[in-house]
This record gives sequence, C-alpha cells and structure tokens, in this order.
Amino acid sequence: MGNVISGILGAFGLSASAGLNAYIPLLVVSLLAKFTDLIALSKPWDALTSWWTIGVLAVLVLVEAVADKVPAVDHVNDTIQTFIRPTAGAIVFAASAGSVTEVSPVLSLICGLLVAGTVHTVKSVAVRPLITASTAGMGDPIVSTAEDVVATLISVLSVVLPVLMLIVLVLLIWAFISLIRRLRKPAQEYNQE
Repeated sequence: MGNVISGILGAFGLSASAGLNAYIPLLVVSLLAKFTDLIALSKPWDALTSWWTIGVLAVLVLVEAVADKVPAVDHVNDTIQTFIRPTAGAIVFAASAGSVTEVSPVLSLICGLLVAGTVHTVKSVAVRPLITASTAGMGDPIVSTAEDVVATLISVLSVVLPVLMLIVLVLLIWAFISLIRRLRKPAQEYNQE
C-alpha cells in the first residue's frame, strides 16, 4: 500500500513539474530508470530509457531553458508549450504510476494532462505576465531559472522521496501565492491614485 501511495504522489509531482518544464521530468525519469533501481518503467514507457530518447530530451531541455530566458521569446515558448507540457505531464504520470500501481493507463494520462495543464496555465497566464509587467521583463530570466530548478527538484524528489516532494510542493504553492499578492499590491495601489 505504501508503494502505491508513493507511486501516485510521485506521479502527481512529476506531472506538476512538467507544467513548468516539459522535458525536465521526462529526462529525470529516463535517467533514473536507466541508471538506478528507483523506478522501473514497463512497456511502452521503457522507451524513455533508450539512448536516443535521452539524447533528444537533453537537447530539448537545453533549447527550452535558453528560449525561456529570452524576453518575448519566453512568451512564444509558453504558447508553443501549451500543447507540449500537458502531453509531457500525461506521459510522465502514466509512465511512473504504471510502474507501481494498477491505475488505468487512460486515467493516468488524464490525471497527468490535467495536473501539468493546470500548472502550465497558472504559470503562463497568471504568474509570468504579472512578473513581466511588474519587472519590465527583467525578472523573466530569474523566474525561468527558478522554475527549472524547482522542476528538477520536484522531479527528483517525486521519484526518490515522494512524501517530501509533497511538502516542498505545498511550500512552493504558498510562496507563489505570496509572491503574486506582493506583485499585485503595488499595481492596485497605483490604480487607486
């Protein structure tokens, strides 16, 4: 029972990190499945451990990391990623949940799609435009770097220590809400004058 709960928590964490960066959780799962016993991928998800897949994911991580730090290009990237991040979340949820549970693959895909899609929507529709507007675009590379670090941390913790990942995720949500409130407060005060 503990493995099932850990597997489901891990799957939710991985799909949430896919909402921030589509390729980091896929690469983390690929590398951990290839080089450790922490996660075992069943068919067809074991294709993530092929060297070709790992190589393509590594290149895609670099491309998205660079594109997401260039003002204006980051918003184009977020628009393109609107389709990719939820799909990556669905794949990583199904691959990781399927390795330890008997959850239906269709249900796994839907859960991953919804979790990653929600995180992506909050990021690209609410958080990023607010940061861009309040910092004149200067904060975007810093926030993007933080998102990449968070996506990597959550991805690794989702596989290694899913319960700790849940605690970290709750703290990050609280931090994001606090940040949004602080950024909106000066804008509201300005509009009242």
